Amino acid sequence: MLRKLINHLEEGFLSLLLVSMTLLVFAEVVLRFGFNTGLHWAQEVTLLLSAWFVLFGASYGVKVGAHIGVDVFVKLLPRGLHRTVTLAAVGLCLVYCGLFLYGSWIYLSKMKMIGIELEDLPFPKWIAMSILVIGFVLLIIRFLQLAWKVIQGDAEGFHFADEAKESMEIAEELKAGVEDDSKQEARS
Repeated sequence: MLRKLINHLEEGFLSLLLVSMTLLVFAEVVLRFGFNTGLHWAQEVTLLLSAWFVLFGASYGVKVGAHIGVDVFVKLLPRGLHRTVTLAAVGLCLVYCGLFLYGSWIYLSKMKMIGIELEDLPFPKWIAMSILVIGFVLLIIRFLQLAWKVIQGDAEGFHFADEAKESMEIAEELKAGVEDDSKQEARS
């Protein structure tokens, strides 16, 4: 129950970010080219929304296996070695996220200490850019969850999106649909 609620909240937040960004860009284009005016803050807010979307979405992508990866070689490894390589890769991902988290924390701390505001809006920059810390904390949590699943044997590795497999499934579905249509026409 709680897991479903969290999934819906994450998906809703990502949808809100994407819709907000799209509507803001649309409004800016209409105002600029239709009325020769615009919103002076739109570009900065769009950039911030896209940063939130990317960094929040990256952790969600790890969670649902939406990232694309090159894992042909790793899939050929024996199961035990595959799990070991996965844990090593997760470890490297955690180091990477840890370094960015540390750097983000320092950056945001300095922004808060100095009191810098956004260029176009009277809003503290450190709050607007807090997704740097939030995003990397979420990524660390996702990678730790993946490592735990691999250790427990619930997962063998990263769950990457398999575009080739999905394309073949779609092609098979289309082929089956065409064959069904041909059979129905032959009966008529």
